[in-house]
Amino acid sequence: MQQRPSESDTHPTALIVTLRMDAEAAARLTALRQAHFPPERNFLDAHITLFHALPVGSMDTVLRDAADRAGATEAFPLRVDRVLFLGAGVAYGMTSPEATGLRGALAARWEPLLGRQDRHWHGRLHVTVQNKVPSEAARRLQAELQRDFAPHAVGATGLQVWHYVGGPWRHAATFPFKGAA
Repeated sequence: MQQRPSESDTHPTALIVTLRMDAEAAARLTALRQAHFPPERNFLDAHITLFHALPVGSMDTVLRDAADRAGATEAFPLRVDRVLFLGAGVAYGMTSPEATGLRGALAARWEPLLGRQDRHWHGRLHVTVQNKVPSEAARRLQAELQRDFAPHAVGATGLQVWHYVGGPWRHAATFPFKGAA
């Protein structure tokens, strides 16, 4: 017997804002995610989340502000500088003064919209390549990725807005940065 989708499976419950990566980095990191993320939990391509849960009712404001900021922002690099152990997974940690500044400017505009997780952001930019696995499996992958790791740059080419739909995300909009393809 087939189960009917619940209301939260079809209607967005939040908005998510991410940095769009250059196509080569996005493909490479998505392939790693597909290789190491449990398939039954992997609904998404690799992504860099800036905001986790903005209210759905703020869509017009979020789209307007994301478009404004993206249009005023030059494409910039993020420095992939470490392999992070997440307890039940692994991520690549990143640093970027431009990304931190952009996120700060949007957070100031959206302060009344921010929930606890987005209000207490600690500047930990990352791309998760594995999650929801036993810690021993995560430690093995961390050691494997660390063995061949060399710091490198990933291009940030825009902002993306997503609807959170009970696990999967549904694309709402992409706003390229100036100078981005």
